[in-house]
Amino acid sequence: MKMPENNTGITDERQSRIKKLEELRKKNINPYPNIYKAEMYSEDVKKKFIDNNESEFQVSIGGRIMLVRDFGKAKFATLKDSEGKIQIYVRKDVLSEEKYEIFNLFDTGDIIGVTGKVFKTHKGEITVLVEDFKLLSKSINSLPEKWHGLTDVETRYRQRYVDLIINDNVKNDFIIRFKVIEQIRKILTGKGYLEVETPMMQVIPGGASAKPFITHHNALDMDLYLRIAPELFLKRLLVGGFEKVFELNRNFRNEGVDTRHNPEFTMLELYMAYGNCRDMMDLFQELMKDLAVAVKGGSSFDYQGRKFDFADWKKLKYVDALKAYAGIDVNDIKTREDAKKLAIQKGFDSIGEYEGKWGIINIFFEEYVEPELLDPTIIYDYPAEISPLSKCREDDREFVERFEAYAAGREIANAFSELNDPFTQAERFLAQAEKKAQGDDEAMYVDEDYINALEYGMPPAGGMGIGIDRLVMFLIDTGSIRDTILFPTLKTR
Repeated sequence: MKMPENNTGITDERQSRIKKLEELRKKNINPYPNIYKAEMYSEDVKKKFIDNNESEFQVSIGGRIMLVRDFGKAKFATLKDSEGKIQIYVRKDVLSEEKYEIFNLFDTGDIIGVTGKVFKTHKGEITVLVEDFKLLSKSINSLPEKWHGLTDVETRYRQRYVDLIINDNVKNDFIIRFKVIEQIRKILTGKGYLEVETPMMQVIPGGASAKPFITHHNALDMDLYLRIAPELFLKRLLVGGFEKVFELNRNFRNEGVDTRHNPEFTMLELYMAYGNCRDMMDLFQELMKDLAVAVKGGSSFDYQGRKFDFADWKKLKYVDALKAYAGIDVNDIKTREDAKKLAIQKGFDSIGEYEGKWGIINIFFEEYVEPELLDPTIIYDYPAEISPLSKCREDDREFVERFEAYAAGREIANAFSELNDPFTQAERFLAQAEKKAQGDDEAMYVDEDYINALEYGMPPAGGMGIGIDRLVMFLIDTGSIRDTILFPTLKTR
């Protein structure tokens, strides 16, 4: 069978490996056998050896060859499995000459299984003396050079599988990510929340202000949208009688790609019937503290050279934050024209006609306030105009019961008391539709079925969304969201 070329073409190293593969097949050795049962992982082998007062014992293990030191009639090699690394010792006088020659056809990167006796070398390293072995997978592509490894950032993202082989810290970072998700599930289910699933393809993309991806269903002959948020479906469940629900979901937004955004990302969304924004704020702070303790060993940790404490969240009203960080007093902005005039003075000369007074003011917030929210900070009492799914404060209907949480200038969470008045929600949707007609391609769509659901009655509720990828950025100390996503979206070469 002719071997396919990889994206680097045929190199001398690749040609050598293909030749060895052919030689193995000539010796009737299957380079890709169906099964191999490893008895233990490398770290378990070491622990058992130490726990047994360094008594020798037989073991079968499997792993990838990472390093080989050749001494002619003997070889030392490093074998790496999912738990760690262990040294193996291959000797011609222990194996037959024929078996030893077969081992000579192996390269770094090959995956093998070995059986042998565990002992300690005179240098004190726990080692397996190989008495038998089996090739499990021949590596045709060579691993990156030992001392420099895989350092090119774009190559690391495009070939994450190689990144994981070479860079142990990368694998550990993703283990942290999955432990964070596991811990979230543990905390929420412990509080009586039920994990549910909602559609990823939707007739109407609702629940957020974002531009969706469009696809087409051939059998139904209709356009569908990849979901931008699960919110409206989760709240339908509240109508149906589920009182505490959450979903760890994949969302898709057709927006720019940078260190904080990926078109496909993971969110936690949860809803609590008979709760409100204050309940969500308490739960958020509890979650952040517990996750930091679980991953970092304490609520306080260093991130990008700055100390953060996820048990200590400052709290500021939206309008007070504007005044403190942008020097803007909203009492001086009476109308949309006042806001537009100020925007032009500050250099924002492309304000869409669909933006109302608070929509323009929010541009100032995003430009001047968000980058200054370095310490963990909760901003609350947002304007109703930019919060179409939130319930108004009872004492001031210009503002809603909503908060967003920030750290290092990045939004981590968004939560509010859920709007359950179908008539007000319908008015909000129509206002969004008008914005869309005026050119705002991120305005929400009108979801008539959701209004119909609300007309059956939804209990008062609190809801919250937390960006998992952005949260993990803090817990693994990275400045790029791509380091938290196994296979980030990249432009094709």
